[in-house]
Amino acid sequence: MRIATWNVNSLKARLERVTAWMAEARPDVLCLQETKLADAAFPSAAFEALGYQSAHHGDGQWNGVAVVSRVGLDDVRPGFGGPADAAGCRLLAATCAGVRVHSVYVPNGRSVGSEHFEEKLRWFAALRELLGSCCSPGDPIAVCGDVNVAPEDHDVWDPAALVGSTHVTVEERQALADLCSWGLVDAFRLHQPDAGIYSWWDYRGGSFHRRQGMRIDLVLVSQPLAERVSWALVDRNERKGAQPSDHAPVLVDIACAEPVPAR
Repeated sequence: MRIATWNVNSLKARLERVTAWMAEARPDVLCLQETKLADAAFPSAAFEALGYQSAHHGDGQWNGVAVVSRVGLDDVRPGFGGPADAAGCRLLAATCAGVRVHSVYVPNGRSVGSEHFEEKLRWFAALRELLGSCCSPGDPIAVCGDVNVAPEDHDVWDPAALVGSTHVTVEERQALADLCSWGLVDAFRLHQPDAGIYSWWDYRGGSFHRRQGMRIDLVLVSQPLAERVSWALVDRNERKGAQPSDHAPVLVDIACAEPVPAR
């Protein structure tokens, strides 16, 4: 099974780019974030034409998440059903070929110590609580998306330049670590341990060409899946060209005992 995640920073602006990439990369499951669409405007037909089912959770504002699958899409559940949903449409769960997949768009946090920063920490705690109430670490679980945290210093281009900024604070990294302590593994790092690999680059200042980025888009998997991770990649090519998202897609391949049936 190939699982991918991509913050597309407006699906309306980048639908053609996304579908062209899907036709080439052929993910079995694609988690999208920051679609910036209402549910009624989500382009399900474009994905159906490629052989994919899709589910979306969005209100047309600044957030929006989706799960797109060619291996089944069952038990779709949007949001938390609780206070954490006040942060917007940022969570969508569905079961794809037996894997419980969560597309997540963690709040940015804006500035350290702000109410938005505290909301971000609470959001992580709410996600961990949700996993604890609905899933078991022994089940095949994937949490995929833009977590707006660089897990370690080697996930950013220059730690010294980011002191005092969000995405790299002790508090945010601890919130992410607490989530992972439930029973999740950073699948990308199982096959790509080197520094200097990023998934996001600011549009400003030529950051992409200067290699000034962060790895903040993650595929977190439970141990039963982690044991079968066979390959991982950040597709930097999708940060190139005309009007790219500021994020690149992240792909992880998970070996299965039997071929995953396409539907």
